[in-house]
Amino acid sequence: MYLLFYAACGGTRLPTATLTVDGHPVRAELATTYATRQQGLMHREALDPDAGMLFVYRDESVRRFWMKDTRIPLSIAFLNRRGEVVRIEDMSPFDTNSITSLVPATYALEMRQGWFAEKNVGKGAKVTGIPLDLVVE
Repeated sequence: MYLLFYAACGGTRLPTATLTVDGHPVRAELATTYATRQQGLMHREALDPDAGMLFVYRDESVRRFWMKDTRIPLSIAFLNRRGEVVRIEDMSPFDTNSITSLVPATYALEMRQGWFAEKNVGKGAKVTGIPLDLVVE
């Protein structure tokens, strides 16, 4: 089940879900539209310790992310359609270089930089709790 959350960025309402990442709870804002995926975590000053953003796509494809206008150092985990981590990378604020999933992914989970390493989450870890009834645009 997911709840509406009043985001710190511009008052945009995004649905949220409580995910479990290899046994660790995460409160994730759900970016399910083109506009919310483009906005992402831009212009934010901070993230709560176990909070992040899950980017949700309709299909499984190689995904490309960058950090233009993003102030917070982040780590990104790319997930396949089964919710398995296929790649994790750190990203630096304002960096315009692309980070790709290298392999097809349906989801990308951004957390504060170092979160995955601190929790010993790596490739092959499972993310559960992704709502299956999301409308993805």
